[in-house]
Amino acid sequence: RDRDVTGVQTCALPISQMLPAIEKAILSSGIGLTPASDGNVVRLTIPPLTGERRKELVKQVKKIGEEYKVAIRNIRRDANETFKKLKKDKAISEDEMFRLQEELQKITDNFITQVDDVASGKEKEVMAV
Repeated sequence: RDRDVTGVQTCALPISQMLPAIEKAILSSGIGLTPASDGNVVRLTIPPLTGERRKELVKQVKKIGEEYKVAIRNIRRDANETFKKLKKDKAISEDEMFRLQEELQKITDNFITQVDDVASGKEKEVMAV
Protein backbone atom coordinates (compact mmCIF):
# COMPACT_ATOMS: atom_id res chain seq x y z
CA ARG A 1 0.00 0.00 0.00
CA ASP A 2 1.16 3.46 -0.86
CA ARG A 3 0.28 6.67 0.88
CA ASP A 4 -0.28 9.79 -1.18
CA VAL A 5 0.23 13.39 -0.05
CA THR A 6 -3.34 13.86 1.15
CA GLY A 7 -3.12 10.92 3.54
CA VAL A 8 -5.58 8.76 1.61
CA GLN A 9 -4.45 5.17 1.34
CA THR A 10 -4.37 3.68 -2.10
CA CYS A 11 -3.94 0.12 -3.22
CA ALA A 12 -2.92 -1.00 -6.71
CA LEU A 13 -4.62 -4.17 -7.92
CA PRO A 14 -3.57 -6.21 -10.92
CA ILE A 15 -5.94 -5.57 -13.82
CA SER A 16 -6.97 -9.24 -13.87
CA GLN A 17 -8.50 -8.81 -10.39
CA MET A 18 -10.48 -5.76 -11.51
CA LEU A 19 -11.93 -7.27 -14.71
CA PRO A 20 -14.94 -8.98 -13.07
CA ALA A 21 -15.90 -5.71 -11.36
CA ILE A 22 -15.49 -3.79 -14.61
CA GLU A 23 -17.64 -6.31 -16.50
CA LYS A 24 -20.31 -6.24 -13.79
CA ALA A 25 -20.40 -2.43 -13.83
CA ILE A 26 -20.82 -2.37 -17.61
CA LEU A 27 -23.60 -4.97 -17.50
CA SER A 28 -25.49 -3.18 -14.72
CA SER A 29 -25.10 0.29 -16.30
CA GLY A 30 -28.08 -0.18 -18.57
CA ILE A 31 -26.26 1.05 -21.68
CA GLY A 32 -27.03 -2.12 -23.61
CA LEU A 33 -23.47 -3.39 -24.06
CA THR A 34 -22.21 -6.86 -23.21
CA PRO A 35 -18.54 -7.05 -22.25
CA ALA A 36 -16.32 -9.94 -23.35
CA SER A 37 -13.17 -10.60 -21.36
CA ASP A 38 -10.19 -12.82 -22.06
CA GLY A 39 -8.64 -12.29 -18.63
CA ASN A 40 -6.47 -9.35 -19.69
CA VAL A 41 -8.77 -7.13 -21.74
CA VAL A 42 -12.45 -6.21 -21.70
CA ARG A 43 -13.84 -5.95 -25.22
CA LEU A 44 -17.03 -4.10 -26.06
CA THR A 45 -18.77 -4.51 -29.39
CA ILE A 46 -20.59 -1.28 -30.10
CA PRO A 47 -23.15 -1.78 -32.85
CA PRO A 48 -24.14 1.08 -35.14
CA LEU A 49 -27.05 3.08 -33.81
CA THR A 50 -30.40 2.04 -35.22
CA GLY A 51 -33.39 4.36 -35.33
CA GLU A 52 -34.92 2.44 -32.44
CA ARG A 53 -31.74 2.70 -30.34
CA ARG A 54 -31.51 6.42 -31.08
CA LYS A 55 -35.06 6.88 -29.78
CA GLU A 56 -34.17 4.92 -26.63
CA LEU A 57 -31.15 7.17 -26.09
CA VAL A 58 -33.29 10.29 -26.58
CA LYS A 59 -35.70 8.97 -23.91
CA GLN A 60 -32.73 8.42 -21.61
CA VAL A 61 -31.49 11.97 -22.26
CA LYS A 62 -34.96 13.37 -21.47
CA LYS A 63 -35.16 11.30 -18.28
CA ILE A 64 -31.75 12.48 -17.09
CA GLY A 65 -32.62 16.08 -17.95
CA GLU A 66 -35.84 15.82 -15.96
CA GLU A 67 -33.93 14.37 -12.97
CA TYR A 68 -31.59 17.38 -13.06
CA LYS A 69 -34.52 19.80 -13.22
CA VAL A 70 -36.19 18.08 -10.24
CA ALA A 71 -32.92 18.36 -8.30
CA ILE A 72 -32.73 22.10 -9.12
CA ARG A 73 -36.33 22.61 -8.01
CA ASN A 74 -35.67 20.73 -4.76
CA ILE A 75 -32.77 23.08 -4.04
CA ARG A 76 -35.08 26.05 -4.72
CA ARG A 77 -37.70 24.61 -2.36
CA ASP A 78 -35.12 24.14 0.41
CA ALA A 79 -33.83 27.70 -0.06
CA ASN A 80 -37.38 29.11 0.04
CA GLU A 81 -38.01 27.22 3.29
CA THR A 82 -34.83 28.74 4.70
CA PHE A 83 -36.00 32.23 3.66
CA LYS A 84 -39.36 31.66 5.37
CA LYS A 85 -37.63 30.46 8.53
CA LEU A 86 -35.39 33.54 8.54
CA LYS A 87 -38.47 35.76 8.18
CA LYS A 88 -40.25 33.89 10.97
CA ASP A 89 -37.18 34.33 13.20
CA LYS A 90 -37.22 38.02 12.22
CA ALA A 91 -33.71 37.78 10.78
CA ILE A 92 -35.01 39.27 7.52
CA SER A 93 -38.02 41.38 6.62
CA GLU A 94 -40.91 40.20 4.49
CA ASP A 95 -39.76 42.48 1.66
CA GLU A 96 -36.27 40.97 1.85
CA MET A 97 -37.74 37.47 1.78
CA PHE A 98 -39.75 38.26 -1.37
CA ARG A 99 -36.70 39.86 -2.99
CA LEU A 100 -34.63 36.75 -2.23
CA GLN A 101 -37.38 34.47 -3.56
CA GLU A 102 -37.58 36.47 -6.81
CA GLU A 103 -33.81 36.35 -7.22
CA LEU A 104 -33.79 32.63 -6.49
CA GLN A 105 -36.53 32.07 -9.08
CA LYS A 106 -34.46 33.89 -11.72
CA ILE A 107 -31.43 31.72 -10.89
CA THR A 108 -33.59 28.58 -10.96
CA ASP A 109 -35.08 29.54 -14.34
CA ASN A 110 -31.57 30.13 -15.70
CA PHE A 111 -30.36 26.68 -14.62
CA ILE A 112 -33.53 24.98 -15.91
CA THR A 113 -32.97 26.69 -19.28
CA GLN A 114 -29.36 25.48 -19.32
CA VAL A 115 -30.46 21.89 -18.63
CA ASP A 116 -33.08 22.15 -21.39
CA ASP A 117 -30.50 23.54 -23.84
CA VAL A 118 -27.97 20.79 -23.09
CA ALA A 119 -30.63 18.06 -23.31
CA SER A 120 -31.98 19.48 -26.57
CA GLY A 121 -28.48 19.65 -28.05
CA LYS A 122 -27.76 16.08 -27.00
CA GLU A 123 -31.07 14.88 -28.49
CA LYS A 124 -30.17 16.50 -31.84
CA GLU A 125 -26.70 14.96 -31.67
CA VAL A 126 -28.10 11.48 -31.01
CA MET A 127 -30.69 11.75 -33.77
CA ALA A 128 -28.18 12.99 -36.36
CA VAL A 129 -27.40 10.18 -38.78
